Amino acid sequence: MPLQIPIDKIIETSRVLLSIAGRYLVFAGAFYFFFYVWRKRAYWQAKIQQRYPENKHIIREIVYSFITILIFGAVIMLVIYASKKGLTRIYPNISDKGYAYYFFSIGLMILMHDTYFYWTHRAMHWKTLFKLMHKTHHLSTNPTPFAAYAFHPLEAVVEIGIVPLIAFTIPYHGTALTIFSLYSLLLNVTGHLGYELFPKGFARHQLFKWHNTSTHHNMHHRLVKCNYGLYFNIWDRLMGTNHPDYEKSFEQVVEKRIKAKGAETLLPDELATE
Repeated sequence: MPLQIPIDKIIETSRVLLSIAGRYLVFAGAFYFFFYVWRKRAYWQAKIQQRYPENKHIIREIVYSFITILIFGAVIMLVIYASKKGLTRIYPNISDKGYAYYFFSIGLMILMHDTYFYWTHRAMHWKTLFKLMHKTHHLSTNPTPFAAYAFHPLEAVVEIGIVPLIAFTIPYHGTALTIFSLYSLLLNVTGHLGYELFPKGFARHQLFKWHNTSTHHNMHHRLVKCNYGLYFNIWDRLMGTNHPDYEKSFEQVVEKRIKAKGAETLLPDELATE
C-alpha cells in the first residue's frame, strides 16, 4: 500500500521550505547583487581578497545551500511536530513570561549558538571530520554571500542542531526563534560577504573588538586553522585561536578602503576573478 501523506503536512512542509529558501535568497541575493554586481567597482577597495570567484564557485555554493535548506526544513519540521505534541518548551503567548524574558531569550539563543558554533566548528576541523564533512564549506576560499549555507549534508545536520537544542532546553516563543533565525542568517551572510564594512579601529576597540567582522571569517576560509567564532570574538580570544595578524589585516583592508574613497576605482580584468 503506497504511503499517503496528508495534504496539510505537505502544505506545511512546503511553507517551511519556501520560508527558509526565500530568506536565504533575499539576504544572500541582495548582498551579492549590491556588492558583486551593481556597486562592484565602487566598493572594490573594500574587497578583502582583491579578486572575485568564478561563476562555477558561486554555482557550487548555491547548489550546496539548497541541499542544506532541505535538511534544515526536515529538522525544523521535526521540531514543529514535537512542539505540537508538547515535547518542546515553546509557550503560546508572549504575556505568559513577559517582554523582559522574551527579549532575554533572544539574547540567550544568540549566546547559546555562538558557543555551540565555536566548539562544533573546532571539532569539524579535526582531520577526520574535516575530510568527511567540513572540507566542502572550505572549498570557498574566497567566499561570497551564497556560501552562508554551502555545507556538506552532514555538516548541515550539525549546523541546524542548535534549533532542537534551543527548543528542548529553554522556554521560547515562536517569534523569538524566528527573530534569532533572521539574525543568524544576516550575520552568516555578512560574515561570508567578502567585503569589510566596519570602521577603522573596530577590531581593536575595547568594546567592539568582541564582535566579529567579515575580515575575521574571511581569514578563516583562506587560512583554515584560526578564527573559528561566529557572532562574537569571545571564544577565539579566550582560547587563543585568533590569527595573530587578524587585527592588522582588518586595519589594512579598512585603510585601503578609506584611501580609495571618492577616487575612481579601476578593476583590472586580471584581478577580477580567481
